[in-house]
Amino acid sequence: MQHSKKTPFPDDFLWGASTSAYQTEGAWNEDGKGPSIIDTYMHRAEGVADYKVASDHYHHYAEDVALFAELGLKAYRFSIAWSRVIPDGDGAVNPEGVAFYHRLIDALHERGIEPVVTMYHFDLPAALDDKGGWSDRNTVEAFVRYARVLFDEFGDKVRYWITINEQNMMILHGKAIGTAGRSGVASEDVIYQQNHNMFVAQAKVMTLCHDILPEAKIGPAPNIVSVYPASCAPEDVIAADDWDAVRNLMYLDIAVKGIYHPLAWTYLKEKGWAPTFEDGDAEALAAAHPDFIAFNYYSTQTVGASRGDASDLQHRGADQQIVRGEVGLYRAVKNEHLPTNAFGWEIDPIGMRTTMRRLWDRYHLPLIITENGLGAFDEVVDGKIHDDYRIDYLRRHIEQIQMALGDGVDIFGYCPWSAIDLISTHQGAAKRYGFIYINRDEQDLRDLARIKKDSFHWYHDVIGSNGTDLG
Repeated sequence: MQHSKKTPFPDDFLWGASTSAYQTEGAWNEDGKGPSIIDTYMHRAEGVADYKVASDHYHHYAEDVALFAELGLKAYRFSIAWSRVIPDGDGAVNPEGVAFYHRLIDALHERGIEPVVTMYHFDLPAALDDKGGWSDRNTVEAFVRYARVLFDEFGDKVRYWITINEQNMMILHGKAIGTAGRSGVASEDVIYQQNHNMFVAQAKVMTLCHDILPEAKIGPAPNIVSVYPASCAPEDVIAADDWDAVRNLMYLDIAVKGIYHPLAWTYLKEKGWAPTFEDGDAEALAAAHPDFIAFNYYSTQTVGASRGDASDLQHRGADQQIVRGEVGLYRAVKNEHLPTNAFGWEIDPIGMRTTMRRLWDRYHLPLIITENGLGAFDEVVDGKIHDDYRIDYLRRHIEQIQMALGDGVDIFGYCPWSAIDLISTHQGAAKRYGFIYINRDEQDLRDLARIKKDSFHWYHDVIGSNGTDLG
């Protein structure tokens, strides 16, 4: 639909940006922090940066928040490191870790920036993983206890809570993104039991949030994409429906409706991977009700009917954003209508509008985009970073948000990835997403100076104009 007039962004629209704890904070073993599976089991290519220092946000948070305020951010979406707050995941609370997040949240409030807190962004405490991780039902209760600590400590300062970041990526691509940990090296039936246990934990935490913090809002943050059929052939359409159910709708139906999507459940039963429900699981899932849907969007996926052999599969290296295919379910297909970036990701701004429309139509819950961005090998030229390619990418996606608003979709925030440069899961320090450049490379920390990119100034003007000036 082409609109005759643009719909303005709401006056209270949350123009923000995102990071995660393990990719930015550093200080991996300081002030009582315990190791996470990222610290203990993350496998990287030789020469690629680890996360021990990352962007050193732990020591630079005040400087970073000042830059966020200069950028004009209305919101900052970040994660709390579970093992910084509870080093072993389920034991004593670490007061120094709690104090850090109080300082960070207070600094944001002092600058008028809304904290949007992710409770779990891939970094399960290693001590819990040693006991079985999400295969162990005790981890469910450990997560609920951790959530209670967060709600008690920060509930008077945080209005927006996100439960679990990209659970679907942890389940589908745990080895590729390095988050599986010891307990993730398992058969698919075990992995989908872990998935179920995470669903139950999330549901209990959403209910707990509403009980303790009735004014707060909470929701999940899966990675969601529209799935296109490769052609109008009915077989391709069916394959797209099947993959959409397994990749996307399983994670949202369980969060919003409290039940497994029927196609996804049929898939799990067909494979012999259907999880076991313990007493009370169905009731816990049904009782939980998110206030919004947060979702991460980078691209769409195009699939065709399975041919039942290796031709269904596409080489994707270690990148979870590229469609891979599954023999007997769907065939990976390159969309010839879409350009790709340097990492093989298809760029589809209109697909984000399609995704928002589909989510609103199915769930009728307010939406916030919690990741969307372009990774690139940025270069410093005469002390400046000219990232016009990032500006173009973000501009075209923001245009589609405005189109979706005109379609009647309720969207209350946009937090692109990322606020500052961080350590990418696959390409380390070299692959950069931020509005703010961090002066380090893979092994040389240099001075960790913060440098504003061209996109910083562009996004400042976008926010200042409430989306009317896209440059």
